[in-house]
Amino acid sequence: MKTGVLGLQFDNVTMDEALSRARELLRGDHAAMVVTPNAEIAYEALKSEELRALLNSADLMLPDGSGVVLAAKILKTPLRQKVAGVDFADGLLGVLEETGGKLYLLGSKPGIGELAAEKMREKHPRLNVCGIADGYFKDEAAVVEKINAAAPDVLFVCLGAPKQERFMQAHREALNVRLMAGLGGSLDSFAGTVKRAPRWMIRMNLEWLYRLIKQPSRFGRMLRLPKYIWAAVCERIRGKKKWEN
Repeated sequence: MKTGVLGLQFDNVTMDEALSRARELLRGDHAAMVVTPNAEIAYEALKSEELRALLNSADLMLPDGSGVVLAAKILKTPLRQKVAGVDFADGLLGVLEETGGKLYLLGSKPGIGELAAEKMREKHPRLNVCGIADGYFKDEAAVVEKINAAAPDVLFVCLGAPKQERFMQAHREALNVRLMAGLGGSLDSFAGTVKRAPRWMIRMNLEWLYRLIKQPSRFGRMLRLPKYIWAAVCERIRGKKKWEN
């Protein structure tokens, strides 16, 4: 079931339901696209019809962040829970280990994908990572050819938003994969080069604060979060839906 939140149509699912949906998509006959917008990306989508259309074209849109969940609550169109992209990705690793599916890692700096794959295999020994490529490329066609040669079932696209969503959309027909997911900086999290917040901060929806403390340079980006929440408040005050999908 889809729930509209300020122009974006989120799948109103729990983590378990998101992974169940991913299993269904893996049995499909085309390259299914998963997007995981947080409040920062959702705020940018407020200002861009092209980005809204791109995100809404996904087969599965997950609310990656407490800001999106809060905005939905303000608008009285509540989402059942936050479904963080990195946690969804970790769940997919278990699915692939169970089914014998193959995974390709695309993105981040040179060497990060290899380190991430090593850490993934420590937790999922039977995981088949069939290929890795960093995000520093200019020839997208060559990257697509390399991915297809490896014949993965799942492709993690970690190029940062909205570059990763545009890459997936542009090559949706050419990529011979079952499922591709835009996952931002998830490879750095898997590799351990960027630490996630302590569990208690995640539970209290304070992961954004932990990131800001660790990376003060993110302050400018973080301002999109209160701006996005304010947009939801204004929408609620107006009492009418501006964003119809």
